[in-house]
Amino acid sequence: MSLNTKENFRKLFIDKLKFFSKRSKIKKDKYICTKILQIIDLHKAKNILLYIPLSAEVDVKPLIKLLRKRKDTKIYVPYMKDDSFIPVEFRYPLKVKRFGIKESPYSTCYKKKIDLAIVPIVGVDPTFRRVGFGAGMYDRFYDRLDYRPITIFTQLKLCIAKEIITSSHDIEPDYIITA
Repeated sequence: MSLNTKENFRKLFIDKLKFFSKRSKIKKDKYICTKILQIIDLHKAKNILLYIPLSAEVDVKPLIKLLRKRKDTKIYVPYMKDDSFIPVEFRYPLKVKRFGIKESPYSTCYKKKIDLAIVPIVGVDPTFRRVGFGAGMYDRFYDRLDYRPITIFTQLKLCIAKEIITSSHDIEPDYIITA
């Protein structure tokens, strides 16, 4: 299979990312969450965009639980709206929506700038721009911001395309954390 397109790269690596043993995945998740927390503390981030994970993504639910206990920290998660998403404050009950993604209930309470965003990836190319899951929601979300939050890409294993397969609109990270 040629990997010279995003679609081909995505198909190959999403399948590969699903085949970690449960024990291995738990260990990788814990390591990555520890590294994310170190960066959050380094930057003193208070308004944090996380995601509610799918099975092929780093499980950041323990990190969400830990950060919610901090009185001075607000956790936001994507709420799909139109062709992108808006950040909403994380709260229960979670509902399964398009693409099997779980979401917090809609709210209009998002008013603050996101200090730091943790973004799941399938992989990157040699420019280190994001190859995501194919909907373009993060690219459109970032494009509509008038600032740029500190951005951390996460994945259980770093998958890098051999050729440039991203476009100039694909987002770039400040950090990439894998295990």
